[in-house]
Amino acid sequence: MKEKNNLIIPFSVIAGSLVLSVIIFSMVWKSAKNADQTITVTGSAKKAIVSDLGIQRGTLQASSIDRRSAYQIVVQQMPIIMKYLESQGFKKEQIEVFAINGYPIFELNSQGYQTQRVLSYVYSQRFEVRSNDVQKIKELSLSLSSLVEKGLDISVDMPEYLFTKLDDLKVEIQAEAAKNAMERAEKIALATGRSLGPLRTARMGVIQITPLNSTMISDYGLNDVSSIDKEITAVVSASFEIN
Repeated sequence: MKEKNNLIIPFSVIAGSLVLSVIIFSMVWKSAKNADQTITVTGSAKKAIVSDLGIQRGTLQASSIDRRSAYQIVVQQMPIIMKYLESQGFKKEQIEVFAINGYPIFELNSQGYQTQRVLSYVYSQRFEVRSNDVQKIKELSLSLSSLVEKGLDISVDMPEYLFTKLDDLKVEIQAEAAKNAMERAEKIALATGRSLGPLRTARMGVIQITPLNSTMISDYGLNDVSSIDKEITAVVSASFEIN
């Protein structure tokens, strides 16, 4: 009888240890199971922006059978462009004029191959106008071609409109997209009777800068320079633990 009583205590300790082990294992398993349950959502944010820098580029060109004459035409006509730009309210420091370039035009034979006979020479000079007054740049892009009436051979590029404060805005818009992702995840978790846990992972998508109300997107991101009024869009994919 005494031996039985001596055995009861060790068996009781062992049984208690087993029960405690099961309880601890269950708690750890439940915790691990919850930790493995995540929800992944995509958040987005959009903001309207207005370009604060306009760029207008153009090219003055002249041709002649004489190399020197073609060059001199460009030299004599560029001041006409400069005077016109100044009359439109642009200062000299807003205008950049590049080097004059030239090349010969060779005759083609009956088979369409180039010969060594020079028919004429073409010389050209590019210029660029920059201004924070984007509306003035837009007006210039529409009127610059009128210099053809003065005998100038001028070609005008499409104007470019830029937003120069993008670096600061990118941080702001990505933060708003991350906040939107968290709000979406909270609503989904609440709808399923769960609560949102800590953030597991987050991945920033590419920034899309498009014309206002545009539906264009690109896997590599867009940076529209054709419009004054634009939209910047950021996307964030985030995974949260749910409890």
